[in-house]
Amino acid sequence: MATVKWLFLDLLLLFLLFHDAVADQSESNVEKITESKSLVHIGAIFDPDTLDGAIAEISMSLAVADFYALHPNYQTRLSVHFTTAKDLVTTAAAAVDLLKKFKVHAIIGPQIPAAAPFLVELGEKAQVPIISFFETSPALSPTEYPFFIRVTQNDSLHVKAISAVLQNFSWHEVVLMFEDADYGAGFISFLVDELQENDIRISHMSKIPTSAEDFQISKELSKLSTMQTRVFIVHMNTALASRLFALVDKKGMMSKGYTWIVTARLSNSLNVLDSEVIDSMEGVLGVRSHLPKSKELGLFDRRWKSKLHSMKPNSSVTEINISGLWAFDTIFALAKAIEKILSPTNPSIVNPNNPSESTTDFGSLGISRIGPILYNQILNTQLKGLSGEFHLVNGQLGSSVFEVVNVIGTGRVVGYWTSEKGLTQTLDSTSKNDLKRIIWPGDSIIAPTGWAIPNLVVGTPVKLGFPEFLRVHKDDYLNKNIYSGFCIDIFNAALEIVEGKLGMKIHPQFVPYEDANGEMAGTYDDLLLQIKLKKFDAVVGDISIVANRTDYVEFTLPYSESGVTMLVPVKRDNRHNMWIFLKPWTWDLWLTVFVACIFIALIIRTMERQTENSEFGGSPRRQLGMIFMFPFYAMVIPQRELVVRDCSKFVLVIWLWLAFILMQSYTASLSSILTVDQLEPTFADLKKLRTESHFVGFQNGSFVEDFLVKQLNFSSVSAIFEEIPYIKVFLKKYSSKYTTAGPIYRTDGLGFAFARGSPLISHFSQAILLVRENQTRMDQMEKKYFGENVMTPTLARSISSESSSLRAYNFSGLFIIVGIAALLALLISERYIWQKPVSLVNKYLTSQENPSNEAELVSQPTILQETDIAAGHSLSPGQAEDSGNSERTNSGHISGDTSAEEYETENVEAHHP
Repeated sequence: MATVKWLFLDLLLLFLLFHDAVADQSESNVEKITESKSLVHIGAIFDPDTLDGAIAEISMSLAVADFYALHPNYQTRLSVHFTTAKDLVTTAAAAVDLLKKFKVHAIIGPQIPAAAPFLVELGEKAQVPIISFFETSPALSPTEYPFFIRVTQNDSLHVKAISAVLQNFSWHEVVLMFEDADYGAGFISFLVDELQENDIRISHMSKIPTSAEDFQISKELSKLSTMQTRVFIVHMNTALASRLFALVDKKGMMSKGYTWIVTARLSNSLNVLDSEVIDSMEGVLGVRSHLPKSKELGLFDRRWKSKLHSMKPNSSVTEINISGLWAFDTIFALAKAIEKILSPTNPSIVNPNNPSESTTDFGSLGISRIGPILYNQILNTQLKGLSGEFHLVNGQLGSSVFEVVNVIGTGRVVGYWTSEKGLTQTLDSTSKNDLKRIIWPGDSIIAPTGWAIPNLVVGTPVKLGFPEFLRVHKDDYLNKNIYSGFCIDIFNAALEIVEGKLGMKIHPQFVPYEDANGEMAGTYDDLLLQIKLKKFDAVVGDISIVANRTDYVEFTLPYSESGVTMLVPVKRDNRHNMWIFLKPWTWDLWLTVFVACIFIALIIRTMERQTENSEFGGSPRRQLGMIFMFPFYAMVIPQRELVVRDCSKFVLVIWLWLAFILMQSYTASLSSILTVDQLEPTFADLKKLRTESHFVGFQNGSFVEDFLVKQLNFSSVSAIFEEIPYIKVFLKKYSSKYTTAGPIYRTDGLGFAFARGSPLISHFSQAILLVRENQTRMDQMEKKYFGENVMTPTLARSISSESSSLRAYNFSGLFIIVGIAALLALLISERYIWQKPVSLVNKYLTSQENPSNEAELVSQPTILQETDIAAGHSLSPGQAEDSGNSERTNSGHISGDTSAEEYETENVEAHHP
């Protein structure tokens, strides 16, 4: 069965070859053949002397012959008028000539991208479809020009495929090299938008004129070779790109570490390039339109080469590219659409061969009456062509499949990109972001990092103070600067880790930011601005990470903590203060102790009033004095019996316990004050500094100046504001004369600065983390420049201005316990305080339970017996005899702490009308 199939294909091939041989002879007889057919004129504008033009001419000629050989019964025939145009002027002239002289109903072309806008405008005016399978600017959108049809890949999907390749290898910075032409700039604008959307930075854009000489291209390559970025995207025509890559190879830029990516403009034509050009491009990656393999395509390739030798025997063209296949499929689609709208079976459409019903009405230029219908029919035409499925979406090919090709020979497909799956090894694969093995420039199989550091120019500040952080010393003997300090050691430690991770040697070149006098040439902000001006690649030093600086640089993670606080002189007044004995307690604690003394004395006086205790006897004046003196009297003469009752003794013990704790706390606090040199800040808060119009100082060139003026509202020395690392170093030397005060204003710390988007930022940030986690190494560096435990701990002195004296709140729990215990002892001792309320409550409850008896008692006259009065009850005459004994019994139970006389008197007064 397979043998029969191949035999059939061979016979078909022989037929088509024979058909091609007699095609030229049959052209002279075309009018005879088409006497009964409708002849439809189509124009084609390109340059047959160029590679793309020659390929298109051969493919279109074959397409016309093949289509009508396959459809001999069709009632229409295409007549393609090939015209030569080498520039914009000849293209315009050819288009007008085709419209006026031949009254064409569609134009294929142009080949020259610069002429495309004019031709599209002309086609819209004449209502003639303009069909292009050549490269045109993406700005010429078929959605905006209703008579324009683009039979090429979708540029918006093309740039997404390129972006996916960059993201797959984590390349976040690229250089764009493109032809300085309309189509080049238009495509690049699409690409730039896509890259920015995916956070891929464009470090440089290099425009190469189409007519550029080799020395001009070489000069541009020399400049690019000094940059850090090693990923280049090239968008050029085949002629210019061939010259470019020959010079790239000569410059040594096709070596290990470089990455070159070419767009479909070049990668679609890899098979037609000279072998020397291919050799210079080995290792390049290309993104091109997907071309499905088929037996028909193989047969057509043989026939196409045969046609090439017959039509252009001296041409340098050897192979067909995908644009030639698009040209072939375009003729098939156009012929199919014309047959459908101009067939005699469709009476609604006029016959173009009927002289009384011309389908065009060209005055000066003319308007095609079948043009709009033909345009819509082409958009709706679908067929399986040599380039794949031919169907148009919004005026251009709907294919969304791209190949990723590795230039080894004429190209090896290493993966595919689709809008649904992204990058895959095969079209059927479900594994995303996966490509086959790639051979990179320099025959490397390891994916390049995408950047390199030929020379890292590092700017440093020039400091007059704090050499512990950074010191620039001029060595006259060696005639060079020597850089040292904590910042330099941290940078070198991080650099060592980065070099090991990247497998490359980075040579930093330190340059001091100084003027002719050897002083710092500006502020720290001015220093960082030199990165944006490309004078420095990085800045190393005691650089504070501040938000407004991130507008023009990017910082690594901080290598040291930071913050801003106030440094002030101290004053010593503790040992020369006559009232120092009051300082251990605050005024609220003194007042609370005094109130507690009075409270305890009153409690004990109340409980001892009915005893024979002489301490609380005497005149009222003496008793009042005893109330004030008793708590202190008890502490001074504890061996004397001051109270009699047990409850009073309990309260006294509680009070002595409280007094003991207070005395011990007072003694400890006073001892600390008298033995430790207490320092007080001369200014405890910022409000005093502002209201008293004091001056505030800061380190020259520091961001603190801007912080003071804009955030703290100081016009510019009674106090100094500085970052905490400097204050720690300063206090290590002058801790006896200065201290910190006020709050800490947090900042993000000290770090290193690089250009925005620099690939070194992430690597140095990771390295700094590793350095800081190595506590032994950090301790060694800190000890080397700052001594023991200077940078690691918090500030040596409290930055708060709050007093260290003891407050009442510190003993509030103790006071509450003593107060509750004293009140409970009072209630137990003096039961009458709570017995009388309890008696009244019981009486009230009894009256609520017997309301009728209560009413009867109220209506009868009250006779009080002597015993009733003593018992505190009102009885009727009839109840006196029965209840007398009981009441007398009750009256006999009187509290041991209250005399019978007092109790009787209180009850009589309570029940007397």
